[in-house]
Amino acid sequence: MAKIFSFKGKTLEELQKMSLEEFAGIIASRERRALLRGFSDKEKKFLEKLRKAKKPIRTHLRDFVIIPEMVGKKIMIYAGKEWISVEIRQEMIGRRLGEFALTRRKVAHSAPGVGATKSSKFLPLK
Repeated sequence: MAKIFSFKGKTLEELQKMSLEEFAGIIASRERRALLRGFSDKEKKFLEKLRKAKKPIRTHLRDFVIIPEMVGKKIMIYAGKEWISVEIRQEMIGRRLGEFALTRRKVAHSAPGVGATKSSKFLPLK
């Protein structure tokens, strides 16, 4: 039996029928303040594009709060160097876009570079 999704006791259909103010009342305080403050011009333009989009749209708005209207859409989020494709799922509601496009990676050092000195090229044989 598949688990039925619920966010704070509400199903996805109930969340999508809510107004933005009602939805803001059930999410975390930081995200609530961001939604109640209202959308900026860039955020309004992004939402309009998202509503019309047939293919994934690109955005730099990493701090945008995921609202129920966005579930099922594909978004490409900028991570500083590349675009990371993310499909918005029900579990992502109330979080921010940047949480799903990580900007830091593990550093993997290899051999010394071209201008390295003789002493820095030394690798102990173990």
